[in-house]
Amino acid sequence: MSQDKPLSGIHVVEHTSGVAGAWAGRLLAAMGAEVTLVEPAALSVLRRTAPFLPSGESALFAYVAADKKGVICDLETETGRASLASLLTAADIFIDDTPVKGRASLGIDEAGIAARYPDLIHLSVLPFGAFGPKADWSGAEINLIHAGGEGFLLPNGLSANMFPDRPPLKIAGHFAQMQGGVVAALSALSALWSRKGQCVDVSIQDANAAVGAFAIQRFGDGSVEHRLTRSFRYGGVIACSDGYVELLTLEERQWQGLVHLMGDPEWAQDPALNDAVARSNSGDMINEKIRAWACQFEVEDLVARAQELGVPMARYNAPHQILAGAHEVARGAFQNVQTVADGVIKVQAAPFRFADAPVGIDAAAPQPGAHQYILDATPPVLSKRVTI
Repeated sequence: MSQDKPLSGIHVVEHTSGVAGAWAGRLLAAMGAEVTLVEPAALSVLRRTAPFLPSGESALFAYVAADKKGVICDLETETGRASLASLLTAADIFIDDTPVKGRASLGIDEAGIAARYPDLIHLSVLPFGAFGPKADWSGAEINLIHAGGEGFLLPNGLSANMFPDRPPLKIAGHFAQMQGGVVAALSALSALWSRKGQCVDVSIQDANAAVGAFAIQRFGDGSVEHRLTRSFRYGGVIACSDGYVELLTLEERQWQGLVHLMGDPEWAQDPALNDAVARSNSGDMINEKIRAWACQFEVEDLVARAQELGVPMARYNAPHQILAGAHEVARGAFQNVQTVADGVIKVQAAPFRFADAPVGIDAAAPQPGAHQYILDATPPVLSKRVTI
């Protein structure tokens, strides 16, 4: 089922090497924008970033570059800068994550962009923003997840109880950078809505600090959250006979549903537990009871019964379970995409929709220089350093 996308007719030029900027471009493409990825002669480093598909091509790049066009443009040369200029003249948004110190020599510094393209939204996406004392700092995923505060708080709940002496963790994948990409995409849309050309400065650290806003608020009363103390008083990660589930009851009806799910045990009939605060204070006891009860059941059966009673419980999935999950299949969370090297692969669709049907993926990530005709009729010249 085809559907209108709100950014149809919007042109985006993406000059990025990191996940945050690439993810911002992917989200805009999913909304219907025409996104042209500008790669150097050595190609995007994301093409060489794990994990890899059977062919050796990057699964990460296949994900973040879907629905984009691709050109090769060496900004170290006058010809390359002229080619970029031709793209920016017709663009509405320019996404760039070049380090601040390297922008002027490439002709993409803030002042230069503003002077030549006054109507352009210049979206800068950097680990710590383009201004201030940390503007020139670099930052990998592990730096950013901790700089934003979230890494300090992980693992928590059952994981912290089981392994209290383990150090803080990095969330799997590229959580921090993708959070930065979400903020970048939304910031670009806000600027676009204003109908005024401007530079939008996005700090990935700031984007991740917003994720832990509650922990930051607690500084006001002198409380510093820690992974050993930051958890809901009961629930969280619960072990079953064949795997794990996540349980979270925030509302009274959800607590009552949990009690019924457990067979209305005598201990849960204590009048003191009718009060949410008292339940919270009895969290250790409640968790002990929940864990002793849950370990008798298989995950699938328990989750199905919980959902019938309105109890927020979900399975911790292995990758193959995600692809085949009833919810994911019904929602069209993953779509088949035809690639050159790996045939048909499953790619996660957009995290939003504009109609009953999921947002479709129209094209796989571009092959190197696949849309060079946008710039000229000559084939791209690849660096000898390129290994795909």
